[in-house]
Amino acid sequence: MDPFNEEDKMYLFENRLKTFENWPFDKDCTCTPENMARAGFVHTPSDNSPDIAMCFFCLKELEGWEPDDDPQKEHKSHAPSCSFISLTKNVEDLTMEEFFKLQKEKDKIITKKRCIEAITKFEEAAKVRREKIIKTARGEE
Repeated sequence: MDPFNEEDKMYLFENRLKTFENWPFDKDCTCTPENMARAGFVHTPSDNSPDIAMCFFCLKELEGWEPDDDPQKEHKSHAPSCSFISLTKNVEDLTMEEFFKLQKEKDKIITKKRCIEAITKFEEAAKVRREKIIKTARGEE
């Protein structure tokens, strides 16, 4: 039985690297798949944007990459509080205590994102409901 879920597997460089299939920048570039994966990114392309990459840890998405962009510098610039990009050693060298502390930070980020998404969805549903109530009160329905 595999003790890791899909998200946790992204702590490992090799698993992040595997996501960079069809990455538009390969050789003679700074933002190679290897450098992107080292900086914590996974490739999350869309039909309109083949160069979207997201940090598996802080969930920061970046697109519009240029061949000379340095993934480490871009990540630090756009997400300076990301605990993963601030690590001073490889994940494989972390103590259990350090890993669990890091995972706690990741869980906070994911929980905050889910809460924001739930609030947004609720507010959108409330707006639609409010509009229906107003139309009903005016006798428009």
